[in-house]
Amino acid sequence: MEIEGMMIRDLGPTDGVSKAGNPWKKHEWVLETFGQYPRKVKITVFGERTNTIKFELGKCYAVMVDVESREVNERWYTDLTAYNFREIQAPQAAPTTPQFQQAPVNPFQNQQPAAPQPEKANPFAGDAAAAFEPTDSQEDLPF
Repeated sequence: MEIEGMMIRDLGPTDGVSKAGNPWKKHEWVLETFGQYPRKVKITVFGERTNTIKFELGKCYAVMVDVESREVNERWYTDLTAYNFREIQAPQAAPTTPQFQQAPVNPFQNQQPAAPQPEKANPFAGDAAAAFEPTDSQEDLPF
């Protein structure tokens, strides 16, 4: 299987001795895939390949991996072990946000506000106008 992406993290080398007494070593890396929904994938380089497979952070690679899952205490774990790689160019990123057209210009935007108009005579002036004005702050509305 081949996975393409950019190396974003070096998790460092690890070594030890197996139950059978054999020494082992591995080096783990995190690759971020390309696309609209990028994924972070941990890739392991195991054994003698740790001497030949070296990634540089920030560079893009196509990594050939073996995928293997194993069960431990009724839980499943998946490993991606790299066996080869090649450096690639980063794809041209498509815009992730939609492109919007510019809104039309408001033709009234730069006009001066209209001059204030003189107040017209109130037809309800006098005692009748007072009957229409609320007398307290709480209006008595039916709804």
